[in-house]
Amino acid sequence: MSVPDPAHPGEPTPPVRRPASAVPPAPAPPAGTPPPAPPTAAMAPVPAPAPVAATPPPVVAPATAQPLYPAGAAVPVAPVVAARPTLDAGRFWAGVAATAVVAALVAVVGVVVFQEILGIDLVVGDLFATGSTTTALVVGAVLAAVAAGAVLHLLVLTTPRPRAFFGWIVGLGTLVVALLPLTWTQDVTAAVATGIVHLVVGIAVWSLLSGVLTWTRRPAVLG
Repeated sequence: MSVPDPAHPGEPTPPVRRPASAVPPAPAPPAGTPPPAPPTAAMAPVPAPAPVAATPPPVVAPATAQPLYPAGAAVPVAPVVAARPTLDAGRFWAGVAATAVVAALVAVVGVVVFQEILGIDLVVGDLFATGSTTTALVVGAVLAAVAAGAVLHLLVLTTPRPRAFFGWIVGLGTLVVALLPLTWTQDVTAAVATGIVHLVVGIAVWSLLSGVLTWTRRPAVLG
């Protein structure tokens, strides 16, 4: 912009040019403002370390096995002993005693049903001269249970399949005892009723002792 020169009226005063390097000062920051942090120089990226090749472990040759016994010497061999099963004898014979009680009660029930209710006289072989049908059947049932328990105990200790042998022995013995009254009397009704009582007693003894064996047999041990 031109301004008139007072020394030479009528002539415009040449415009005043500011040097290009002149820059207006920056305004002062308000009081209490912390000074700006100086610019930080950009850090150069750190190169990643080069991978280190894994060194294989050293190969160690196995040591030569030394023979325990010299060549030509006799090597002792431990004898192989077969495993044998065992029984918890205390619990087993407690189960036999309980089985004998159940067998006696089955005999009493048979006497009540056939002789007292149906009026059929049972035929018994009174080997112990008890003089009573009920007593003879009860004694016979108890002895049968105890004898069956002894046979089962012996089979467990001596045979490979005691349960199978016990089932056959008790089954055939019960069949014989059930048919035996037919040879004692001509009264078929009394003989059949007595045979039924014997049959039920035998079934009770077999089933109960089989369960006792299951719960009292111990695993086989070497010895």
